[in-house]
Amino acid sequence: MKTYDGPPSDHFDGTYFFDKDGSPPKRLTDVLQWQFSRKPDKWPERVPSPYSDTPPAQVDGNKVRFSFVGHASWFIQTAGLNILVDPVWSERASPFAFAGPKRVNDPGIVFENLPPIDVVLVSHGHYDHLDLRTLSRLAAKFSPRVITPLGNDVTMKSSDQNIRAEGRDWNDRLEIGNGVAVTLVQTRHWSARGLFDRNKALWTSFVLETPAGKIYLVCDSGYGDGVHFRRVRDAHGPIRLATLPIGAYEPRWFMRDMHMNPEDAVKALADCGAQVALAHHHGTFQLTDEAIDAPVNALAVALDAAKVSREKFVALKPGQVFEI
Repeated sequence: MKTYDGPPSDHFDGTYFFDKDGSPPKRLTDVLQWQFSRKPDKWPERVPSPYSDTPPAQVDGNKVRFSFVGHASWFIQTAGLNILVDPVWSERASPFAFAGPKRVNDPGIVFENLPPIDVVLVSHGHYDHLDLRTLSRLAAKFSPRVITPLGNDVTMKSSDQNIRAEGRDWNDRLEIGNGVAVTLVQTRHWSARGLFDRNKALWTSFVLETPAGKIYLVCDSGYGDGVHFRRVRDAHGPIRLATLPIGAYEPRWFMRDMHMNPEDAVKALADCGAQVALAHHHGTFQLTDEAIDAPVNALAVALDAAKVSREKFVALKPGQVFEI
């Protein structure tokens, strides 16, 4: 598989990317141990959201409109720009159209109801975040600029040359128009599309500069000791809003290094210093063992335990909208 080809750095050894403050991917023996011992809670076949959003053509002024598409996919409108984050409209988060995790609710926006898309942010190569079928549909209809960490652009262009993918490194800052900019920031995760390309492409979170303040888009992350979140606060704060993952965390011995549970996410909110957070990475694809409603229920418990208002960390359903 063709992968990134570039000079070594403090997080790339010439073949593999790494995070000196993170943790390497689990070994194959650990994966097999989980698969042969797992007792996943059974999810319903379908859990339709009662909401469906038809967004406006654009949002101007100093407002930011967030529409939750589902799982880790967001549609953000601000300063006349339309921005998608980790867009997945496919039925499965999988390399196959006939097998793999299947969505239990429809995307919160019907694809045909999307207004023209200017920019797409794709955080890393896992199939529940980098969906080549959706990216090709977007390229054919809108030809948006696609910003993604190093190596993922190779994956996209190898599949479809019409995807306008740009591979960027941690700490790269890009102007995307109308005074809006995005910076790729270090996050505690990893990346792969198959068994033999682990960490051959980079992974990231994003800081989006908008008229309403800075938005910290954490697409997938473990917590560790919280250093990644405090580093973003120190380098990019103050943060107006953060999107934080709260799902795909059981069993803890296996998932702890790569995915936060709700208790971790509440700590991450405190560490990054955001005024408010929106939860995601739950309730659409069953990737791990917890029940479908466990993340949202546990988030309420974690907020109460930390004496944080539930209004400060909101879990939307697909199709719901939040504005600042």
